[in-house]
Amino acid sequence: MTRKLAQIISLLLHPVLIPTLGFFLLFQSGFYFSYITWEAKRIVLIIVLFTTAVLPLLAMSIIAMSPRFRLSFENGNQRAMPLLFSSVFYYLGYILLSRLNAFPILKLMMIASVLVVIGLMIISLKWKISSHMAALGGLTGALLALSFRTGINPVWAIITVILATGLAGSARLILGKNNLWHLEAGYALGFTLLYLTIFFN
Repeated sequence: MTRKLAQIISLLLHPVLIPTLGFFLLFQSGFYFSYITWEAKRIVLIIVLFTTAVLPLLAMSIIAMSPRFRLSFENGNQRAMPLLFSSVFYYLGYILLSRLNAFPILKLMMIASVLVVIGLMIISLKWKISSHMAALGGLTGALLALSFRTGINPVWAIITVILATGLAGSARLILGKNNLWHLEAGYALGFTLLYLTIFFN
């Protein structure tokens, strides 16, 4: 994999895009909530995109305007601040889905994602952890938990996420943004929180 390709993959599989891509994938995976109307799916996807991508990116852009911060967010405090804002925006997404009376499982995924972001924020104060892997690990955990709960086997969705995880992990290593421990810790955090939250609720 070339460095240019690694940059493209890292951007396409950025943590702010994974929730929206994940919800879209889940809507195509044959679970019971996949059968809602396209209009309902579209509203859910817009809410998820707005609260997990648009608002966090806007907040990050505003933060980056300060000379005290850089877009690379190399130290813990610089990584923790956008994560703090993201956790608030994720929770806003949960509230909006609740107002729509969305399927409980969709709201559960949002609140579990809030826990992942808070976990990333706390760990980032002391140690660098991969948010890319946390997002993809969370999506994998959600798919497997739903599969075990419902008896449905979304094999192609699971294969897609596993391949995406491998690509994203390789890209982050090639770019030198994370080491293997960062990737493993991020994946474990996302997978564990989403899997346990969805499977046992």
